[in-house]
Amino acid sequence: MDQPIAVFSAAGLDEHLAPAGHPESVRRLDASLSGIPKAGLADAVRMVEPRLASLDEITRVHDPSLVERLRVFCETGGGHIDGDTFAAPGSFVTAQRAAGAVLDAVDALAAGDCDVAFAASRPPGHHAEYAQAMGFCLFNNVAVAARALTDRGERVAIIDWDVHHGNGTQDIFYDDPSVLYVSTHQSPLYPGTGRLTETGGPAAPFSNLNLPFSPGTRGDVFRQAIDEVIAPVVARFDPTWLIISAGFDAHRNDPLASLQLTSADYADFADRLRQFVPERRVVVALEGGYDADALSMSTGATLSALVGEHYRPEAASSGDIGRPVITAARQLWEI
Repeated sequence: MDQPIAVFSAAGLDEHLAPAGHPESVRRLDASLSGIPKAGLADAVRMVEPRLASLDEITRVHDPSLVERLRVFCETGGGHIDGDTFAAPGSFVTAQRAAGAVLDAVDALAAGDCDVAFAASRPPGHHAEYAQAMGFCLFNNVAVAARALTDRGERVAIIDWDVHHGNGTQDIFYDDPSVLYVSTHQSPLYPGTGRLTETGGPAAPFSNLNLPFSPGTRGDVFRQAIDEVIAPVVARFDPTWLIISAGFDAHRNDPLASLQLTSADYADFADRLRQFVPERRVVVALEGGYDADALSMSTGATLSALVGEHYRPEAASSGDIGRPVITAARQLWEI
């Protein structure tokens, strides 16, 4: 395939206008996408303008009253939803397009139009709960796509390597046996959820894996966690699709957190994770990441690894902080 990577993004149509100084702005998209040519992937990528997710698709994972409140809020001028989260007049349509990007990514892979699909859109989504927008997020983009897949009878693993716990994704699928949610995140940190002992609801026991790592944790510990905890848990679940909630704010340069990953670490993670499901069944969806250089390098390294290339602008990181979490997780999950 001449262009094995499909990228679903429309920065030029982005109307989710950030307040001055807000870290979550359209500049994040520019930074992330700039990593593609730097990784030598320009000729391997097909850029696609994503569609808008329908209200029906969104309300499969969100309370219809939340969706309607957000629509009216944006139409009447928007403003701050909470101390972190805002909406502008054009935010509702932009959020529909962000969810549509992940849906389009799924469809492109299912049709055999690409080998890897990257939904590079904003606002991010993994903090958006069933009935609450929060944490920079309006709609839960990966949840919308995962529900579309489970409605077709697929089994979906969502692996979230954003530095913040994806409380929204956990909230939506906590009692759903058709979705495995895995989160590696810094703890303590916003939003304060994601304990190791949160393992799923009564109808879906051991369908929710949280790995809350201490500040300072580096790539070696994440690699060990993937090999010794995540891989066996995913194998037990036996997914047919994988969606990566790819926040790049666990990078050591990110201003909002204190994990110590590098872009080479993300390449290692992507290389491991792609082996969990059949070919053409890996969707990458942009979540957080607030340092431009880290976003650029990490995006390029991740996509490069997913197509079997070796772009590593930084060395991988190593250290021992965080290893007790792996031991505790293995005991809890009986691995």
